[in-house]
Amino acid sequence: MNRIVAYACLGLSMSLVGSYVALSKPLVAALPVFLLAWLRFGIGGAAMLRWLKKPAGEAPLSRQTARLLFLESFLGNFLFSLCMLFGVSMTSAVAAGVIMASIPAAVALMSWLFLRERISLRVWGAVACAVVGIALVSLAKNPSAGHAAAGPQTGLAPNHAWLGNLLLVGAVLCEAFYAVIGKKLTGVLSPKRISALINLWGFALVTPLGLWAAWRFDFGGVAPSLWLLLVFYSLAASVWTVWLWMTGLKTIPANEAGVFAVLLPISAAAVGVMVLGETLNPTQIGAFGIALAGVVLATLPGRDLEKPAPVEPPH
Repeated sequence: MNRIVAYACLGLSMSLVGSYVALSKPLVAALPVFLLAWLRFGIGGAAMLRWLKKPAGEAPLSRQTARLLFLESFLGNFLFSLCMLFGVSMTSAVAAGVIMASIPAAVALMSWLFLRERISLRVWGAVACAVVGIALVSLAKNPSAGHAAAGPQTGLAPNHAWLGNLLLVGAVLCEAFYAVIGKKLTGVLSPKRISALINLWGFALVTPLGLWAAWRFDFGGVAPSLWLLLVFYSLAASVWTVWLWMTGLKTIPANEAGVFAVLLPISAAAVGVMVLGETLNPTQIGAFGIALAGVVLATLPGRDLEKPAPVEPPH
């Protein structure tokens, strides 16, 4: 694949992730989180039924690949969705964007812990920037953070923003595992089949909780516009972003692909401000700048990275 096309796939994937992170806020105000996650996987699965079939030239699933698919779904789909949805229900989309800016630093730490890769002082500096950015946004007071938090499933108050931020940090860690495991999967499976299989696992994992949440829920009380937003969210989260990311990752090394994570917090904050009517206070602007500086610091090639070695996760 042409590298420019691969770059476009990675950039569009991260932009869509940031958009649906922000746009999920009105959804969690109207739907229980477990029901929302269940509907998301169900709609995504219906859209990818044809992708489940094994291509003629593809090898049968090995036990290792099957385990990787489960972990990819459990961490990158199931836990990420729950942490992200509960998190944005307690805090603002802008705060979510700043916290998500720490994904490249989290990937670097995962590489150090599990791949035994050397981390340069420049990357440690990026990790420090991410920590400072998260700390600042957690301390900042934003009146828009809790307006949508009183959905039917939570009854949460704005003073739970710290818990929402903590859950979003959990989502960042899940996303880091997702990136590391995904690189290995692209070597044995097509992007379409990876997308369909991990979504199927996600649907299976959340079905008991989704049925429990749906049992007494009043579906008639949900506005038609929110159902349309749910369809966009489901297709973006389960189909488009996964396929685009895995497609780009087949051509671009994982360490280079991490550059495009910068588009996630930018798009999340942009949607929060322009669509959801949130505001950026000075502390959040500073936190956002520090977090983005960390992203640039972690991903900008230096002299020692002119010929980066491909990342080969052991998963």
